[in-house]
Amino acid sequence: MRNLDLTSLRSFVAIADAGGVTRAAGFLNLTQSAVSMQIKRLEEMLGTQILDRSARQVGLTPSGEQLLGYARRMLALNDEIFGKLTRSEPEGEIVLGVPHDIVYPAIPQVLRRFAKDYPKMRVSLISSFTRVLKAQFARGECDVILTTEKDVGAGGETIAELDLIWVGAPGGTRWKQRPLRLAYEHNCFFRQGVQAELDRAGIAWEMAVEADSTRVVEATVSADLAVHTVLQGSEPPYVERINHGGQLPDLSRMKVNLYIADPAHSEAVLALGAMIRQAYVARPGRPVVSERGDGLQQDHHLAGGLSAAQ
Repeated sequence: MRNLDLTSLRSFVAIADAGGVTRAAGFLNLTQSAVSMQIKRLEEMLGTQILDRSARQVGLTPSGEQLLGYARRMLALNDEIFGKLTRSEPEGEIVLGVPHDIVYPAIPQVLRRFAKDYPKMRVSLISSFTRVLKAQFARGECDVILTTEKDVGAGGETIAELDLIWVGAPGGTRWKQRPLRLAYEHNCFFRQGVQAELDRAGIAWEMAVEADSTRVVEATVSADLAVHTVLQGSEPPYVERINHGGQLPDLSRMKVNLYIADPAHSEAVLALGAMIRQAYVARPGRPVVSERGDGLQQDHHLAGGLSAAQ
């Protein structure tokens, strides 16, 4: 009887999730050539091609698509057995800081998975602005935080870069009127940069709403009383992206950064950070830049379709 190599299957699943060899190798802490050789051995053992290398982006062949479901189940069972029989489950609390509009959709999925893998750990989720979260992190009050910034600070890791976009009421016309009426929270990091872009474009503006509540801003915008800006993919319900055709200035890209306490007080802290990172990378619709190497096509991805707040 021939036995499938679980290490090769894990590399195959990582490529499918990350969309390319480069990202997969990073998550597995392996070289790109090592991952490529594992895929080659797996294809030789199965006698079929599982990756489609003919297009600009690496994809799965029909055989690869069929294998993926089996591979996920085999790895999940392997990890469950290994975890139950070898690991003493860590106990304690992790404080996770997340800007309010990044909570959905990624964070509930991460917390659900984390609770399954670490049932004795408790995650305290707090939501605030980036500057507040970074201050709490610096004081040791948070173990893991996500931020949105123009750059990344010391010890941080950029896991996505997203466009800042204009949003308004569905079918609304307020964005066409001048002065342009804006709605923001008092401490919104995007606010001053947007105002500066409007000034450079010679577009008159005024603040319609300055609130302490995100819900107040959303209600004002959805009523077509003002416009707002969010990171692409983080549009709240009842608003839509404004297709302004150049009548409003294009806005900058922002980095979504991950910070993990060093040293981490538990292996579970590192595991939570890894789950958050993977949740961003695994989202569909990411911009892609392709390159060649190691006999496989490798893709660098910027996670899209996820939201972030200031």
